[in-house]
Amino acid sequence: MALIKSVKGIMPEFGKDCFLAENATVIGDVVLGDECSVWFNAVIRGDVNSISIGNKVNIQDGALIHCTYEKTKTSIGDGCSIGHHAILHGCTLEDHVMVGMGAIIMDHAVIRKYAIVAAGALIPEHMEVESGFIYAGVPAKKIKAISSEQKQLLDELPDRYMMYSDWLKEGQ
Repeated sequence: MALIKSVKGIMPEFGKDCFLAENATVIGDVVLGDECSVWFNAVIRGDVNSISIGNKVNIQDGALIHCTYEKTKTSIGDGCSIGHHAILHGCTLEDHVMVGMGAIIMDHAVIRKYAIVAAGALIPEHMEVESGFIYAGVPAKKIKAISSEQKQLLDELPDRYMMYSDWLKEGQ
C-alpha cells in the first residue's frame, strides 16, 4: 500500500478509480482527480503548500511533485503525463501536457495546454511554454510545433496509463 500521510491535520484526497503503487508517497495538501495513476517511487509532497492534480493524470516512476512554502502551489490539469524522474516544483500545467523523463519545471512556470517539455529539459522560474509546441534544452527553448501525431499521443496517453494501471490492479 502507498505511503499516505497527513501534514498539520490535512490528508490527501483521491478521486475515483486512482492507482497508487505500493511504494508511492502522497502527503499533505494534495488533491487528485479521478482515474489518476501514481507510479513506483513517485512522491507528491503537499507539506508546505497545496498540490492539485486533475483527472486522468499519470505520474510516472520516480517523479517528484512539490511546491514552495507560502509562495507557490503546484497545479496540474487534466490528461497530463509526468515522465519518469521528472521534477515539478511550484508550477502550473494546463490540460494535456507531457513532461518528459528527467525534466525539471521550476516555480511560477506555466506550461500551456498541448505542450511537450522534452526529456531532460529545464524550464526556469517564471517561464511560459506556449500551447502546441515542444520545448527542449537547458534552459529550455521552443524547438518546433507539435505534430498531429504528437497531439494524438497527448490525447491517448491518459487512457493508456489507465489500462496499464488496470493490469496491476488485477494482480492485487
